[in-house]
Amino acid sequence: MVRTSRTHVDYRVSVALVGTVLKYIGVTPLVPLALALSLGEDPLPFVAASAVMVGLGSALERVRGDGDLGSREAFLLVSLAWLAVPLVGTVPYLVAGTGTVADPVNAVFESMSGFTTTGATVLGEISTERHGHAMLLWRQLTQWLGGMGILVLMVAILPQLSVGGAQVINQEAPGLSMEKLTPRIQETARALWAIYAGFTVLAAMVYYGLHLAGYAPNMGLYNAVAHALTTLPTGGFSPEARSVEAFAPAVQWAIMPFMLVAGTNFALFWYVLRGEPRRLLRNAEFRSYLLAVVGFGAVISAVLYAGVGLAETPANVGVIPGNVEDSLRQGLFQVIAMVTTTGYASMDFNTWDASVRTILLFTFFLGGSAGSAAGSIKIVRWVLVKRTLDQSLFTSIHPQAIRPIRLGDEVIDDGIIRDVLAFVLLFILLFALSTILLYLDSLRTADLSMSGLEAMSVAIATLGNVGPGFGVVGPMNSFQPFSDAAKLYMVFLMWIGRLEILSVLVILTPTFWFD
Repeated sequence: MVRTSRTHVDYRVSVALVGTVLKYIGVTPLVPLALALSLGEDPLPFVAASAVMVGLGSALERVRGDGDLGSREAFLLVSLAWLAVPLVGTVPYLVAGTGTVADPVNAVFESMSGFTTTGATVLGEISTERHGHAMLLWRQLTQWLGGMGILVLMVAILPQLSVGGAQVINQEAPGLSMEKLTPRIQETARALWAIYAGFTVLAAMVYYGLHLAGYAPNMGLYNAVAHALTTLPTGGFSPEARSVEAFAPAVQWAIMPFMLVAGTNFALFWYVLRGEPRRLLRNAEFRSYLLAVVGFGAVISAVLYAGVGLAETPANVGVIPGNVEDSLRQGLFQVIAMVTTTGYASMDFNTWDASVRTILLFTFFLGGSAGSAAGSIKIVRWVLVKRTLDQSLFTSIHPQAIRPIRLGDEVIDDGIIRDVLAFVLLFILLFALSTILLYLDSLRTADLSMSGLEAMSVAIATLGNVGPGFGVVGPMNSFQPFSDAAKLYMVFLMWIGRLEILSVLVILTPTFWFD
């Protein structure tokens, strides 16, 4: 008797829900469309984008399955949605046909970088004169939509995702798992998005308030909104070619606390709003997060103050050695931007020498808190790795002792520890492999030369959704010189990095489909 394999995944359920997601995301191009009409810019790219999203979404919705949204369907939905949305997000770039993003590969790179809040760019020229206010606003908006999670938003507004919504969110949301704040998962999703939107509005008000007060001449209403849209999602896209270096020191100081907020577990702010501020301060991950920022920030600020970490080049105009405020601001800003994977730049840190850039590279691997908008490995995983090592050392000396691993008052299950160690190992291995592949590809690409440190920064910048790196991909440069093959590989890295690797890799295994 011949046995036939039968799939255990009802892919039609996932595909239909991807269609629903696309249909609702089709409303978002109306925002830059309204701006284009008010400023007399070309509205066609956004009309086309909305039409494609709604039309394709409606067509996919007809692929109806008979089953429910189980765990396997949730995996597939998350992976497909995070491919489909960035792909249709290329429509405005392609229809406008302006600049480097008129090329399809570049358009896919820019869109994936936007929705995954990576912040790496292939734009050859970043200016409203070149691309228009509306197009750059679309670029900013893609990051805001991806920051808290496209599917978290869908769970918040779509009744059909309320059943199975917890599985969807836990596959998409950054970190180990999302804490259920309310009895209904839909209410939890709404609460998180309300906090996220509230901080975005507050950031825009603060930035624009500095402008009205005379402290930030360049931070008009457009720039205030644009930067608020990419601060809270830890995205880092800016309509200014020199990132936030284009603004006064007061703006850079103002952005720092909002980046810290964006890298904090948003559930903690829910407790603060409910009158439990001690939950924030007692949180072990939050304390470790602040300690990492302060520690790395102090080291780099001290080096910049001493002037020993600055390359001898006329381009080095961002730091004044011996100036406390300047050194502290530049050092802290870049550490916060990289730990939270926001990727903003208050100066061109390519002008720092290799030793300081190596220190900064370590911050690329930290990530913010679980449940935040930040990418990379996440602080909580590093905390658990350290405590696992501490436990191993202790039991080596006291083999009969039982010493559970705790996070705050909670005892962490051995299964979670194994998952954490497996994730960190897989992340490091994928980073190492990607460094080698991207370095080798650069050798065959004309006009592209990278050192080992620069190749490492490219790999972690995309896999960790950090944004800029060193050398050719420094904060004032772009990823444009890479080959199309390398760009598509980095698109893959941004995709699986945003979904924390396992959510994507699991659907590529035969057992996912047939076991």
